[in-house]
Amino acid sequence: MKAGISTASLFLRQLNEDAISLLSEWNVACAEVFFTTFSEYDPTFSKLLAQRKGKTEVHSVHVLNTQFEPQLYNAHPRAKEDAFFWLEKVMESANVLGAKHYTFHGIARLKRTFREDFERVGKGTQEIFEFCKKRGVTLCYENVEWAFYNRPGIFRELRARCEGLKGVLDVKQARITGYPYQEYLKEMGEDLAHVHVSDVDERGKMCLPGEGTFDFDELVVRLKDVGFDGPLLIENYQTDYQSVEEIKASYEYLSELLYKHSV
Repeated sequence: MKAGISTASLFLRQLNEDAISLLSEWNVACAEVFFTTFSEYDPTFSKLLAQRKGKTEVHSVHVLNTQFEPQLYNAHPRAKEDAFFWLEKVMESANVLGAKHYTFHGIARLKRTFREDFERVGKGTQEIFEFCKKRGVTLCYENVEWAFYNRPGIFRELRARCEGLKGVLDVKQARITGYPYQEYLKEMGEDLAHVHVSDVDERGKMCLPGEGTFDFDELVVRLKDVGFDGPLLIENYQTDYQSVEEIKASYEYLSELLYKHSV
């Protein structure tokens, strides 16, 4: 296992091109690039990021979900075609950066009339998965409170209908949903691609890893138990810290903890 940082942690603090430069300057082992808008999906932008990432490995890419991901499942042919146009751009950008994983939210649970149709969503997920696979990228469904995978059990249903699907465990989102992260981890198991980590203080306020009360030692042990050997990526909000240097300190804390568990 290794520590890493998502550029989402620097949202509104650093533009993506500056964020990736900063991670390179800090000698961060791996990163997730969070594309924030349509202009950043174009591979021309990723060429700039590739020039600035130095030795930092880009493990995965992530997008602002509501901009096109739900429409990948849309029954309207034009809406769906437009969504796949943007997905193609993201896949091209992932290739430029060398990213092999796509952190995915899918359908947003915004309408009261939303109905869980696992057959329909499973079929759509398989189509999206194959589209990404042909471009050398693995689709990875993340547990998110307001998106399709909002409780334990859903990943199991999707994986049964989409062979090869991977998962992303977000301990922050597990906390928000009220389900223990261990339940999400149990069903993702060996299909876990990476983990989004954060911490929480004694008042329940989110903070950077190492600044709160979350038991990272237990998390690492449980990850080892399912055979996980991927990255733990720090993903926090810009309101969780004062100075960007705090993220560097958090990364160093996480790196030391992982080293301790490896010897």
